Amino acid sequence: MADINHVVLVGRLTRDAELKYTAGGQGVSKFSLAINRRKKNGDVWEDEPNFFDIVLWGRQAEALSQYLQKGKTVGIEGELRQDRWQQDGQNRSKVEIVANNVQLLGGGQGGGQGAASGGGYSGPYRGGGAQGGGAYGPAPQGPVPQGPAPQGGAPEGAGEDSFADDIPF
Repeated sequence: MADINHVVLVGRLTRDAELKYTAGGQGVSKFSLAINRRKKNGDVWEDEPNFFDIVLWGRQAEALSQYLQKGKTVGIEGELRQDRWQQDGQNRSKVEIVANNVQLLGGGQGGGQGAASGGGYSGPYRGGGAQGGGAYGPAPQGPVPQGPAPQGGAPEGAGEDSFADDIPF
């Protein structure tokens, strides 16, 4: 049986992303995501915040780190990774989420632009995370080019509300 390690989260950044570079020149951006979990306490529903550390590698890290500001809402798709080390003779470990895809969803306080003002970029950046690959850059904006019109269909002069057969609803 194959193992599955897939995480999808939507939450708000708790701090601005920190962009650093490895000795080999690869960009790595680290940030933290807060996600509220609703739970019932007696008759009252309460929000319980959960905090997750996210690591983003490569060109995505370089391209997105300037937009990953505290308070912004983002969608993350990635996988869990456990880092293990020894400190003062004691074994330590930490679980992080290595992001493969990041989607800026707008909102938040960064730059005064949010989803309501229409000022935030909301297109996906796709990539292969630490392994590289994938197409980077914003999704195309504006109208999608249309191909040739399909043959047949509604008669000429027919509006959008016209149907070939009159079905009363």
